[in-house]
Amino acid sequence: MEEGKSVAEGLLHPTGEFSARFMIIAMILTPMRMLFPGSGFWRWMMKRRRYFGVAAFGYAAFHTLLYIIDMGSLRAMLGEFTALGIWTGWAAFVIFIPLAITSNDWSLRAMGTAWKSLQRWVYPAAVFTLLHWMFVHNDIGPALVHFVPLAGLEGYRIWKNKTRTRTIA
Repeated sequence: MEEGKSVAEGLLHPTGEFSARFMIIAMILTPMRMLFPGSGFWRWMMKRRRYFGVAAFGYAAFHTLLYIIDMGSLRAMLGEFTALGIWTGWAAFVIFIPLAITSNDWSLRAMGTAWKSLQRWVYPAAVFTLLHWMFVHNDIGPALVHFVPLAGLEGYRIWKNKTRTRTIA
């Protein structure tokens, strides 16, 4: 660890990255299954998608806790809250909360079709996560390395669904 850095500060970046990575893994599973429909691996991964989403939330929660510890006071946190890189992180985290709470079989049964609509909020959370990463680090490169493949795969998923709808209609 660098001299003068607290443990919380030293873990902030890695926990945020792992949160984003687990979220991205959970999100790429559908387009990957569509790309490789006969693959047993992607079917196996799809059955475990919620684990990746919950892991993303767990790391985001730990990341948030470390941020609070590192800031040291509510006044310090409020002082930088309006910065684009900060409020986008909070927005992503707030969206993650109901997604994580409802990532269980009981919620799926109880909510019916509303469950899927709620879980689609991961898309705005991903955009907020990307913005948070870019503006906190003031560097677009590392964030894009992670998010461009996701954007490409999501673009493929949307295109494939539109193509499928046209051939059916």
